[in-house]
Amino acid sequence: MTKSSISAAVVALASVPLVAAAGPSALFRGQPQAPLAQVHPDTVLYNQTANDSGIAIVSQNFESEFDAYDAQAADDFTVPAGSRWVVGEIDVVGVYFNGAGLARDENITIYKNRNNRPGSVVFSRTIAGADNGTGSLNAIIVGPKPRLVAGKYWVSVQANMDFLVGGEWGWENQTTVEGTRAVWQNPGNGFATGCTTYTTESTCIPDGQGDHMFVIKGQAR
Repeated sequence: MTKSSISAAVVALASVPLVAAAGPSALFRGQPQAPLAQVHPDTVLYNQTANDSGIAIVSQNFESEFDAYDAQAADDFTVPAGSRWVVGEIDVVGVYFNGAGLARDENITIYKNRNNRPGSVVFSRTIAGADNGTGSLNAIIVGPKPRLVAGKYWVSVQANMDFLVGGEWGWENQTTVEGTRAVWQNPGNGFATGCTTYTTESTCIPDGQGDHMFVIKGQAR
């Protein structure tokens, strides 16, 4: 091989992208994740962490290069009649895939219910959660905490992480549905599902049949 052909080969190798053309994946199929360690003193107000399916659905804010893949999952919960909750922590079961993480932080959003979909936002904050290193995390709410009266709400957890640095974060699914089925959106339609606003998740991603796994902790008054 001549010197000029070697140089051309080096240039060609340098131009190979670091990520496959397909980009991020919407779903990861693996093993059920270990239960979250309950290490904080707040009362468990709602627990939806049974029957892990081993399937995780991406809910992530990527770097600008992959904005079309930004996706967000949300699931419902209900504050019982006659109760008022002060939410101090949201724990989720998740997993890293196509990389080892870790997420910089997470966007936590709570919505009012509107026609069995996320409606107006009642709480939104970016929180650096206590990550167990494999994708499950405890998001401790510091500062003013959401105060929820009786009724139905939706919670969304979205990891902030660059694909080329940490890969992807997926929110684990159960095999069962509690309340209304989980919803999912991909505004840029990078995954070509057509679900650019919140849509029943199993319609967007047929393998994602169950609800997501999370715990809400705080005080009931």
